[in-house]
Amino acid sequence: MTKEDKKVDFESSLKELELIVEKLEDENINLEDSVKSFEEGVSLVKQCQKKLQDAELKIRKLLDDGSSSQINKS
Repeated sequence: MTKEDKKVDFESSLKELELIVEKLEDENINLEDSVKSFEEGVSLVKQCQKKLQDAELKIRKLLDDGSSSQINKS
């Protein structure tokens, strides 16, 4: 499986993060599993942050393009 195949949507990533948090809050989880889950969580957070930044950039570009065309019409 390639890195591209592993990409999931933002909502799925958030759900996975919620599951990881629940797992980490379990008092019966061992140290090794805690560290592994934490690493997975950090990776998911980074992916989510990247997706949010990409979405924000797209929105800013769309808004900039829209305001530029409105100014040209005046």
